[in-house]
Amino acid sequence: MSETTSPLASPFPAMPPVDGVTLRVARAGYKDWGRCDLTFAELAEGTAVAGVFTRNVCCSSEVELGREQVKAGRARALVVNAGNSNAFTGYRGREAVEQIIEQVADRLECTMAEVFVSSTGVIGVPLPKDKARAGVAAALEAEPCGWEDAARAIGTTDTFTKGAMAQAVVDGRTVTLCAIIKGSGMIAPDMATMLGYIFTDCAIAPGYLQELLSAANARTFSCITVDGDTSTSDTVLAFATGKAGNQQINCAGCPGADAFAAALEDVCRQLAHLVVKDGEGAQKFIQIAVTGAVSDESARKVGLAIANSPLVKTAIAGEDANWGRVVMAVGKAGEPADRDKLSIGFGGTWAARDGLPRADYDEAPVAEHLKGREVTIQVDLGLGEGRATVWTCDLTHGYISINADYRS
Repeated sequence: MSETTSPLASPFPAMPPVDGVTLRVARAGYKDWGRCDLTFAELAEGTAVAGVFTRNVCCSSEVELGREQVKAGRARALVVNAGNSNAFTGYRGREAVEQIIEQVADRLECTMAEVFVSSTGVIGVPLPKDKARAGVAAALEAEPCGWEDAARAIGTTDTFTKGAMAQAVVDGRTVTLCAIIKGSGMIAPDMATMLGYIFTDCAIAPGYLQELLSAANARTFSCITVDGDTSTSDTVLAFATGKAGNQQINCAGCPGADAFAAALEDVCRQLAHLVVKDGEGAQKFIQIAVTGAVSDESARKVGLAIANSPLVKTAIAGEDANWGRVVMAVGKAGEPADRDKLSIGFGGTWAARDGLPRADYDEAPVAEHLKGREVTIQVDLGLGEGRATVWTCDLTHGYISINADYRS
């Protein structure tokens, strides 16, 4: 974790235990730092699991294995390594992951397919087997810990711990969702984001949990970007222990299904926003609302084109109301757009409408809006009913400073 906290940081929320989940942390020593860097979550027998993973074709062995394991829909444990992504490490990286899985499976007397592993950090360095084995052994014997300790242990360049929770009434019972996430840079998810883990005591069928997680991901994690770079290790996993005792949810028509789906998406959105607010060097949180597109997906792509533009992001960092850069980003998105129907605004003030600068445009309220920590950009394409909201942060000198010496 960085010693300098993001100015957009949120305090870690109070989060209750989730029945069927036991958290432990240990120090494997993957980097020369004096903190825990291995997280272990033991899950009750019968826990359902769903996941979304990076589309980066140079992904890690952890991601490759996770994609296969999640198809079975059951989990007993999660191990997260911080400081070493174990990506682009060939057979040695694969062997290290399999060693961890076998070690945990032997201890819990479960199948290897029920043990999930994630790693995050430097690419191209095989995960040291000796450190991994010792770290897992230490975690298995460690005292249980709380959510914030686990959130801290999975971090790398993060400047603050990130957690979120929500509750829902399902079949007359209150179910709880608690989640932690890490992520600060190399953020442009094509699936999910960074490393994020959601735990709930709700009883829900794995297949339907997967359906809900994929849908929530499309509107949250896949709508954020920090720097346009998609990680080799991006993973979000949702675990449902079933300990709440509700009638199992297996379709949209089940009691409480809508409430649980809303709570899951709420947690995902909270986590996604926290990652953006901890974007490397970030000083401003930017929301880009796109309307009038030919489809929701087209609106999302236009929004991401704006959010990934260095010129737009540096303009916001400099508090410059240069709406021409937004026009440029819309035009390069590769999506349907009509210059003469395009409208651009900041913080509720329209600078241009229907392809022309407004004759009565007053930049003063926009300039004042851009001084704040949270900035809103509105784009109306004037073509249809498609809409989407995308979130990003500004681009500052801090991003360069952090990434110029990342490996040191």
